[in-house]
Formats: sequence, C-alpha cells, structure tokens
Amino acid sequence: MPVLPGAEPYRHEGGEVGVLLCHGFTGCPQSLRPWAEYLAERGLTVSLPLLPGHGTRWQDMQLTGWQDWYAEVDRELRTLRERCSQVFVLGLSMGGALTLRLAARHGDAITGIVVVNPANKLHGLSAHALPVARHFVRTTKGVTSDIAKEGVEELGYDRVPLHAAHSLRNFLRLVDGELPQVTQPMVLLHSPRDHVVPPVDSARILSRVSSVDVREILLEQSYHVATLDHDAERIFDESYAFIGRLAPSAGKKGITTGG
Repeated sequence: MPVLPGAEPYRHEGGEVGVLLCHGFTGCPQSLRPWAEYLAERGLTVSLPLLPGHGTRWQDMQLTGWQDWYAEVDRELRTLRERCSQVFVLGLSMGGALTLRLAARHGDAITGIVVVNPANKLHGLSAHALPVARHFVRTTKGVTSDIAKEGVEELGYDRVPLHAAHSLRNFLRLVDGELPQVTQPMVLLHSPRDHVVPPVDSARILSRVSSVDVREILLEQSYHVATLDHDAERIFDESYAFIGRLAPSAGKKGITTGG
C-alpha cells in the first residue's frame, strides 16, 4: 500500500551527533516531523522512521506486532551508531516505550533519552478483554489527534486494530519489567490533560528507571500529541538544550566522525 501523504519517514545527514525519533501507536512520522526538522536545522543527524503497519491503512497494522515496530527502531539505532559518535533517542507515546526499551537494551550506546507522554500500560476494562475480544472484533475507535491547539490534526488511523492493540499491551508489560535497566540521562515531558495516556504512566516510569540524571517537565498547555500542540516549541528547545549539555559538539554543523 502507498504511504499516506505526510506520513513518510524523514532523514537528515548532519554532524557527528545523531538523533532517533520514535512515533506513536497508529500514528506516523508527521506527529514528530517539526521536532525532527528543528533538530536537523541545528546540525544534527536525524532519523525518523515509519513503523511497520503505520502510515498506510489500519488493515496493514492488523498484520504487525510490537516485534516489528521495535525491530525497525533498533535497526535505525544501529545505523546511527555506525555513522555518529553519540546518539540520542526521543519518543512520543508508544514511541516513548520504544525509546525506553532501546535504552534498557543498548546501555552506553545511547547518550540520553527524551520521552513525551510515554505509554506504560493500557488502562481500563477493555484492555483486560483484548486477549479474547480481538478474535471477535477487528477494531475500536481511534486515539489520534488529542491536541488542544485548534486547527491542528495528527495524521493517523481512525480505527485501532485489536490484534495490534493486544500486541501493544504485551509490549508495555515487557518494557515495564525492563525499566530498572534504564540508566541514561533522561528528560520526561508529560501533559496533565492527556486524554490518551494518563499521568500515572509517567509517574510509574519515573519511579522505576535507574537513571540519576532525570528531569520532569509538565506540558500544561497541551494534550497527548504535545509535539504538535501549544508546548511544541518548549519540547524542541528543552530537548536540544539537553542534547547540547551531554554532547557539546551537537551544534556544530558539518562535523563527521573522526574529522
């Protein structure tokens, strides 16, 4: 299936500091594209992949699971590591969970992480019904475009495939068990008025990671897709400042490894 206009992956060859961005469940790179372009304009090497099953139609996502989504970002991280001297990973929602698993498994290969409204658990009675319900019901209503800013839309599916949701539930449980293995410096930004991922998820993550260098930032003006919302510029600025603190060469354009 052709990729939806605006859902294409984004890459930029910049300096020796690399950034991997991970988008969310049923979403696509469009939700993180302004963030990626902001970092690219400041000389960073940027990779924003399209996760398998996303960015086309929900029927394609029905055939994928967390192993496919994680494999894609893991592969992109390894490619960045070959190209760059330092790599940071940034993620929104499920992309935050993907970021945390990469951090848990890759250790010192990742210099630091930034997560925005990271998902930790599927909540509610419907989540407990997924193992059985997915065999009888194909989809439920979508979760995209939870944005406070008027006139802004997130590009994503208007339906959630239940097989994929069941896989996400299993993935989040797996990541929760791996959180103590996360040791990298971390910035966690979350919206108190998030209608998709409740604040308790961020609290759980902060309580379980082993990172010592941790900063929590509240996004008071935004809903779930904060990277397209009123607090977007703050997210971009805070993440770039964080990267610059840990990788002083980040702002220098045209630097290549060993150059």
